[in-house]
Amino acid sequence: MLNAYPPPAAMTAGGAGRPAVDDRFGLTAVIPCYDEADSIHPAYAEIVGELGRYDLELLFVDDGSTDGTLDRIRELAAVDPRVHYLSFARNFGFEAAFSAGYCYAGKPWIVHLDADLQFPPSEVHALVERAQAGYDAVFGVRTNRDDPWYRRWGAAAYHALGRRGLGIEIPPGATTFRVLRSELARRIVDLRLGTPYFLATVPRLTSHYTTVPVSHRARTRGRSKFRLGRLIAHALELYIAFSRRAIHATGLLALVAAIATVGIATVTALGWLGDSAALVTGLAAQSVGLIGLAVIMRYLVLVADAQARPAMFYIRAASFPVDPADHVYGAGSHDQAGAVRPLLAGVTP
Repeated sequence: MLNAYPPPAAMTAGGAGRPAVDDRFGLTAVIPCYDEADSIHPAYAEIVGELGRYDLELLFVDDGSTDGTLDRIRELAAVDPRVHYLSFARNFGFEAAFSAGYCYAGKPWIVHLDADLQFPPSEVHALVERAQAGYDAVFGVRTNRDDPWYRRWGAAAYHALGRRGLGIEIPPGATTFRVLRSELARRIVDLRLGTPYFLATVPRLTSHYTTVPVSHRARTRGRSKFRLGRLIAHALELYIAFSRRAIHATGLLALVAAIATVGIATVTALGWLGDSAALVTGLAAQSVGLIGLAVIMRYLVLVADAQARPAMFYIRAASFPVDPADHVYGAGSHDQAGAVRPLLAGVTP
């Protein structure tokens, strides 16, 4: 029952174990959701109970769920005016979901929370305190991670390779759990990047960011949508989109492969190399060349996507009017009356 959940909390700053923060701090909790029907009400209860001291808005972004997630969100919106939502016409993916939330956030600051709340809302206060110290973005860094081993090791490995091997600036250990200025978030969405890898984009726009250690807990409801294959694809997109070292290395390898092929052909023609050995070494050289070609093609696809990319998302339903360009029917219709949200001029997410 909805009335079983706590009302907005009237808390004071500087309570037991809590940093001193301004209770008037305007904060939109952006909460992407995909098939999270069982998590919506508990997440709402915990967020409101912990963050109700702020000038709070909850913006749920339903990423084309099929399990009644939107119905649960609408129930909350009907009884709490701080609850708003966007619902996609289909599943557009995690990046599209948080980008839409960032575009339409109504408060000066955003906190990114996932519906499973593996990052406890109680940790938000530490991020807010650092934000009030003058930072544009504050990222949570897990002091412990209660996830499967392949996610823990995989994330650590691809971040380390990105930073050290490819020279990509990423806040060490940073996660999607973050507090940031809404203007900065919308500016990043407005860049229309083919790969909207947020952790690597923030350092390109501002040096005023920092990290804060936070706790992490096991998921108790539903299943994670982030599988091993998606983690690998995410890493490859990061490497291709945010570093030129890969393409430079590929060019060098292609040159070496070409020289090696000519050399093999020459020594074979002179009779210095047997046919079997020539075949094996030739295939090895050609394999290197094909790998290089694959990397180059991926760069070309990335450039093409950035030049002529369709909309990142289309909205089917919302609790407030949205930009007609973002609506699947182009009319900007909505479920309830309200003012159009602050969107950057010309934004096409």
